[in-house]
Amino acid sequence: MRYAIVTGTSKGLGAAIARHLLEQGIHVIGIARNRNKELIKVATERNVSYQHFICDLANGDQIDHVFATINDQIFKTGTQRVYLINNAATVNPIDTVANHTMEAIQAHMQINLVAPMLTTSLVLKKAKSYAIPTVVVNITSGAANRSTYGWSAYGASKAGLDRYTNTVALEEQELNTNNKAILFDPSIMDTSMQQDIRSVDKEAFADVEQFKRYKEEKQLRDTTVVAEVLVNLLVDDDQIENGKYYSIKQYV
Repeated sequence: MRYAIVTGTSKGLGAAIARHLLEQGIHVIGIARNRNKELIKVATERNVSYQHFICDLANGDQIDHVFATINDQIFKTGTQRVYLINNAATVNPIDTVANHTMEAIQAHMQINLVAPMLTTSLVLKKAKSYAIPTVVVNITSGAANRSTYGWSAYGASKAGLDRYTNTVALEEQELNTNNKAILFDPSIMDTSMQQDIRSVDKEAFADVEQFKRYKEEKQLRDTTVVAEVLVNLLVDDDQIENGKYYSIKQYV
């Protein structure tokens, strides 16, 4: 049996990833503040399980509690492989740094960086106890490698996630485990995050008009297409290269 833990499954890319995993016969544990009833229907049709856990990823205590329960359920005899897909993220606050508040910065970093670090630590600790091969997928962004006016928090959190993932991969290699950590960049997609980006004014985000054009000119990829690429990569897990950066642009 194979299990996948996916954060941010209520909508967007997370929901699409979960759906494709279920269609591949992989049992899925979804984590989000809101349930996705469609995923339960897909799981029933495919004769696999879908479990949903409500968790505020901005709350470290909730993460610790929820993952203790999840790990006890999936790390057991008969489990062949585990996938952890840290997908949930926020782009807010979108603004120049002088307008950031302590609360906004802390919430952003907790969701985009601290939460993936915690989930990765908790899952890999359990994986090593049971010697079950585990693949950690952290969803990154091109913003990690370039400075964008109004996106200082987002760029910083994604850059931190990239370095963290690379270090996890290095450690797993040096420790000679069967675990892997990779980055996946979905590029621009038609999601609620894009709606948030288009809703701000130019003083806060200098490139807002460009992002409006992405929508108008239908340049935003469908999350289903992106999710299918990632899941197809994962199901051929022996070919996954530990520490590699994978981009949707390499495939479509």
